[in-house]
Amino acid sequence: MTHTLNIIVGSTRPGRVAPIFANWFKEFAATHGKFEPVLVDIADFDLPLFDEPKHPRLGDYENEHTRRWSQTIAAGDAFVFVTPEYNYFIPAPLVNAVTYLSAEWRYKPAGFLSYGGVSGGLRAVESAKPLLTTLKVVPIPEGVPVPNYPQLLADGEFKPNDLIAAGAKTMLDELHRWSVALKPMRA
Repeated sequence: MTHTLNIIVGSTRPGRVAPIFANWFKEFAATHGKFEPVLVDIADFDLPLFDEPKHPRLGDYENEHTRRWSQTIAAGDAFVFVTPEYNYFIPAPLVNAVTYLSAEWRYKPAGFLSYGGVSGGLRAVESAKPLLTTLKVVPIPEGVPVPNYPQLLADGEFKPNDLIAAGAKTMLDELHRWSVALKPMRA
C-alpha cells in the first residue's frame, strides 16, 4: 500500500528558497519509493490570518480556502515540513496554516527539512513540535537540517552533500514506519 507524503512548503516570503528544497525532497522521496510524494505549497492556498468563525475541531468550515486546505491535509499519511528559521522560530504563515485545522492532522507522523545559518533551522523545528503534538501529530526525531544553506545552492538547485542525503533517507524510512504504525488510529 502506498502512503501519501505531503511535503509542505512552510515559507511564503517573496524571494524564498523553500520551494528549491521542497522540489529536491519530492524527487528524493519518489526515488526512495515508500511514499507517493505530493508538493503542498501553503502560498497556493492564500490562507489569510485564521478567519474561520468556528473552532477547527468542529470541521465546519465556511471558507473555500479552508475546505481546500482541509482536503489536502486530510489526504496525507505523513508530512515533511520544509521550513526556514525566522527569529529562532517557524514562519508565521506555517503557524497559521497548521492552526486552521484539527482532525486532519491527527495520528500522522511529521519530519522536517529545515534550513538556516549555523543551526540549520533546528531551533525552528523545536518551536514547531509543541504546536504539532497538540494536534496529535507525531514529530519524529530524525530530520534533515541544512546549515549554511547558500553554500549548497547552485543555479537555482539544491546540491546536498552525502550527510544530508543519508539523513533524508533515514527520515523517510522512519516516517514510513510511523505512518504504517499509526494508520489504524486514523481509521
